[in-house]
Amino acid sequence: MNGAPATTTPANPAPPAPAPPARRPDNRGLRIPPVLMKTLVTSVVFVIALLVTNAVDANQGAGDVWNLTASIVIGGAALIVQYLVDFEKRLVEIEASQAELIRDVKDNLISHHVALTTLVDDRFRQINAATELFSNVDRSVLRSDAVIKLARRATECGELNNETVKTFASEEIERLAGLLENLSNRSADCLGENQDWLIDLTRCIKHSLDATSTSVDRHFWGSEPAARYLEAQSDALARGVAVRRLFLVDDEQHIDAEVRALCANQRALGLDSRVVALSQLPPWARLGTQSDFIIFDRELSYEIDQDTKDVNAKTTLNARPAHVEHRLRQFTRLWDATTSLPHQGIPQPDPAGSD
Repeated sequence: MNGAPATTTPANPAPPAPAPPARRPDNRGLRIPPVLMKTLVTSVVFVIALLVTNAVDANQGAGDVWNLTASIVIGGAALIVQYLVDFEKRLVEIEASQAELIRDVKDNLISHHVALTTLVDDRFRQINAATELFSNVDRSVLRSDAVIKLARRATECGELNNETVKTFASEEIERLAGLLENLSNRSADCLGENQDWLIDLTRCIKHSLDATSTSVDRHFWGSEPAARYLEAQSDALARGVAVRRLFLVDDEQHIDAEVRALCANQRALGLDSRVVALSQLPPWARLGTQSDFIIFDRELSYEIDQDTKDVNAKTTLNARPAHVEHRLRQFTRLWDATTSLPHQGIPQPDPAGSD
């Protein structure tokens, strides 16, 4: 061992400093101004010409004036040639740049023409589609002013600075478009019980409304939508619409005071309401009585489907003629069966309640 002190290597040595970037060699070289270059070339040509003429003069004796004049002419010619070469070079460069500019302009014009043609074609297609759409609306029974109002209001909502409103409006338009698409196929449905459809359809009818009501929707008649529904039926009666309703119960024991009151109240409004105990009907008349259905103007059936817990799970609108005809025959069988019942299915006051 020697007496030199031991050196310790740090655990994490510092990284070496980055080397300075190498200087790129300057390839430009010494640039001589063009005027100076032309002057030098002309001077060199003048001197050479002067030497040549002096050598010739020594042999022929032409004189100094001739030598100087010839040298000046030759030097001037050299200068002119240089300018002509520069002029030709510049002319070639200008022609090349002009040709490139023409190509660029031509390419830009072609691209602009293609883009403009595409834009015009798209706009004409949109105009044709809009014209065809409004022509179809005018030919249909739909109110064209309502369609125009919908389009205008949708555009106004899209211009609002409110993302929530715009998103909600877009969702509603999608929902309405889906409903109209389904109705164009004569069938539409939604989850749950859609009471707005029920009330709006009642406001639209012109001739008849035939409805069944099971015990599942008993709670409905005490709700606020039921009041609007009855009001819409009352207005329909004023328009000359015939409204018939059958309250369906399982047996006579279920014709209680609540059912009697419901039927009596609706008959007081002018509705032809009756109560039918299914146990009193023949088996052929009980077919398809598990769910409620309403037939509007003998053209559309509004139906409510229940799940296993007797909860209204789905509402269906069906305008297929065969299905509507089937529901109409079913309602007619039930209605005709009431003619053989006591008081034709019209509940009488409860004797126990008259004491």
